[in-house]
Amino acid sequence: MTNISSFRKITHHSGIHRSLSALVLAGAIAMTASACGGSSTPGTTNSGGGASANVKVGLITKTDTNPYFVKLREAAKAEAAKQGADLIALAGKFDGDNEGQVTAIENLVSQGVKGILITPNSSTGILAAIKSARDAGVVVIALDTATDPANAVDATFATDNKQAGVFEGKWVKGTLGAKTPKLLMLDGTPGGTVDDFRHNGFLEGMGIAAGSPEIAGMENTNGDQTKAQTAMENLLQRVPDANAVYTINEPAAAGGYQAISAAGKTAQITMASIDGSCTGVANVKSAKIGATVMQFPAKMAQKGVDAVVTFAKDGTKPSGFIDTGAQLITDHPVAGLDSKDTAWGLQNCWG
Repeated sequence: MTNISSFRKITHHSGIHRSLSALVLAGAIAMTASACGGSSTPGTTNSGGGASANVKVGLITKTDTNPYFVKLREAAKAEAAKQGADLIALAGKFDGDNEGQVTAIENLVSQGVKGILITPNSSTGILAAIKSARDAGVVVIALDTATDPANAVDATFATDNKQAGVFEGKWVKGTLGAKTPKLLMLDGTPGGTVDDFRHNGFLEGMGIAAGSPEIAGMENTNGDQTKAQTAMENLLQRVPDANAVYTINEPAAAGGYQAISAAGKTAQITMASIDGSCTGVANVKSAKIGATVMQFPAKMAQKGVDAVVTFAKDGTKPSGFIDTGAQLITDHPVAGLDSKDTAWGLQNCWG
């Protein structure tokens, strides 16, 4: 530490004194600029050439382990980097963790995000948190899963999940032909919006009403492969002559296949799914799944990130429902039902 007398000796030399004064002044200017935050316009630089803070985009998925949401997160991260934005990705602890998503919204608002992209676990349970975020000036976009009501968010980029279920059901019905369905259903999470849309769409495609005797058994799987395998084992014990299986997603289909294969019933049962991952399409190619309905999560993520960046730049908000598409993938087409083969599917999986 320099004492007072030493300081006086140093500053006795006028050249050194001017240097010290200049340093003190420069430091004061730097501290003032720092305190004011420099340029406040995202994506611009201040007059001194230093970059301003990037636009912050929040992403909240249902879980961080499901391959579908992993792909969505990767696509959002890549698009954010392309746009010069920062992505902050959070997730629920499990499929159905509404409280975890509420906490994630509060966390992101406190971090100053311009927009939040969310795949809501509950289309109604998350509404209060979304309203708080929007009241704070944050644009909120639903990905994959719509809220109820839909206008609780600024916009939705998603698959028409009921239509995806219809495609799955029509393919199973067409493949069964004249056989009377004896259907097992590997559902997702009770009360989940996507789960309900797909379940109901599948029944519509099959031409079966809820509660119909053709529905021989149902189990919830939370879209988890291990739970689905156990569920299918239990169902097959109760309904050994089942001939059709609905699955909420491809992990559930993979678990169902393990149980069906172990029971020696692969030739007996027609099974389809929804997702369109590269792994899922490969499972269709190897006949583990008869067909799958491909979604395009990368497109959802890219459009969502772009919309937030646009909002940050000029205040333009997205609005309404934007259908990002669904495509049936199978190597066993059904007459009158549009489909692509697995070669196409492997080139376009989750694009």
